[in-house]
Amino acid sequence: MLSKHVIDDAKRCLQCPKPKCSEGCPVNTPIRDAIKLLLESKIAEAGKLLFDNNPLSLVCCHVCPQENQCEGHCVMGRKGMPVQISAIEQYISDYYLNIYKPQAIPPSERKAKIAIIGSGPAGFTIAFILSRRGYDITIYEGNDKTGGVMRYGIPEFRLPKHIIDRLTSALVDSGVKIRPNTTIGANLSLDELFRDGFRAVFMGTGVWRPRKLNIRGESLGHVHYAIEYLRNPDVYNLGSRLAIIGAGNVAMDVARTAFRHGCEEVTIICNLDESGITARQVELEYAKIDGASIMLKKTAVEITDEGVILADSEIDTDENGYKTARPIPGTETLFPADSVIIAVSQGPRSVIVSSTKGIKIKDTGLVAVDELGRTTREGVFASGDVVTGAKTVVEAVKISKRVADAIDEYVTRRHMLGDESYVWDVMA
Repeated sequence: MLSKHVIDDAKRCLQCPKPKCSEGCPVNTPIRDAIKLLLESKIAEAGKLLFDNNPLSLVCCHVCPQENQCEGHCVMGRKGMPVQISAIEQYISDYYLNIYKPQAIPPSERKAKIAIIGSGPAGFTIAFILSRRGYDITIYEGNDKTGGVMRYGIPEFRLPKHIIDRLTSALVDSGVKIRPNTTIGANLSLDELFRDGFRAVFMGTGVWRPRKLNIRGESLGHVHYAIEYLRNPDVYNLGSRLAIIGAGNVAMDVARTAFRHGCEEVTIICNLDESGITARQVELEYAKIDGASIMLKKTAVEITDEGVILADSEIDTDENGYKTARPIPGTETLFPADSVIIAVSQGPRSVIVSSTKGIKIKDTGLVAVDELGRTTREGVFASGDVVTGAKTVVEAVKISKRVADAIDEYVTRRHMLGDESYVWDVMA
């Protein structure tokens, strides 16, 4: 049935001379051309087209907010249903990854060594691009498995883990070396990487430090952080009643995951009105279908052994339309809960920059870079969430493609050609 749905929908594509779907995609996926090839029984060519443009095409078709991007710009959607681009892309990309046979370059013929710290969306993208260009790539991953947020931050029901495994195998087959359970800044330093012959280092370590509420009771045993819960929900005993503080996509992932691990009542608490729900509409709807309740205009002021003490929110709006909430004294009530999960964003850990000289960070703790992903230390590049904060996978791919080109140019000119005219002048 899926194949029939894909073919029928592909036939609805108008093959627009100026495809709005590609314009709406952050990486300008050549959707029209891929659909044309598919209908001409050239699915392998269609898959190569998508993969060459975006090595994480099979991931993006699962997790992208298509309603705001490709499908949201499809002209068919103006008077009816847009072409279901995500399903078509998934079918093509899944097929192609099954037949993808990378040609590993012999070690003696490889170009310079490049280190990639972190195997999330940014690290994967850089590794695929630069390994195909003949570089000797080593990925350093702090966990025992690759994927970063794709594996440890997105639930199985949204992104099957076997996709990450297949992409990892493709990298290994292309000659990329992966060193798991290795934290740069703790086990090894950046200085040691350069000492051992790496010509450039890419940092794609993501954002894994949970943002705290800084309220009384946050250290209690039944209180957890969303990004840590999603890493391995099997080890948590949340009880039957769960309160989730926060209303973004991560909060929805937590809610849906909790129902699948035994919770019977899940309430998502937002301190603002409907405008404070930053999750995608489809993710909100799925959370509600699974059974989650939404509580608006309530601010958590304390956590106790019995649950969360909530106060009514007073909402202020500044001249730019930005809303903030503050609790109204005297309105506090206890919301009973067996467990509380805090899902109000996260920031980067500082283990690398705290142990390395010359890398500037912003006030937010994010790594400072220029438009090419260059940090304030020569030879060190960065992109992804560690630079931008938590964003979508496709946004990480978009920026990382540009950074991969910059790394290639830097290593080629500065180290391979001995071009001393290459100027490293980062005003971060």
